[in-house]
Amino acid sequence: MGIVLALCSVLLVSGAQLLMRWAMMNLPSASDPARLFNALLSLPPAALALAGGLFAYALSMLCWFLALRKIPLSRAYPLLSLSYVLVWGTALCLPALDEIFVWSKLAGVILIFSGLLLICWPSRVKG
Repeated sequence: MGIVLALCSVLLVSGAQLLMRWAMMNLPSASDPARLFNALLSLPPAALALAGGLFAYALSMLCWFLALRKIPLSRAYPLLSLSYVLVWGTALCLPALDEIFVWSKLAGVILIFSGLLLICWPSRVKG
């Protein structure tokens, strides 16, 4: 159950990042606070996406706290790196986020995923 909670946390935090990226691309700049405040109050889709992203972060934290009660930190913490992989891959698939594929980023994602496998792969203990 702890791994499931940790993975829920990863999915929620990844979704939060994507929602907040889209919201910030579509809301007025913070350099004009009055315009930003008015935009947030009128509840356009971008403001709702921002609120949804913040809510997803809160749920992610709750799942994370519950996961840490069930599994050791040394096993749970590496799972957080999955969010880098998920956000990058999903952002590339969503045209609204204007992300560009770069081979060096793919190499980085492969390294992250390889490291995660090395850390989390069950080891055989002799004895």
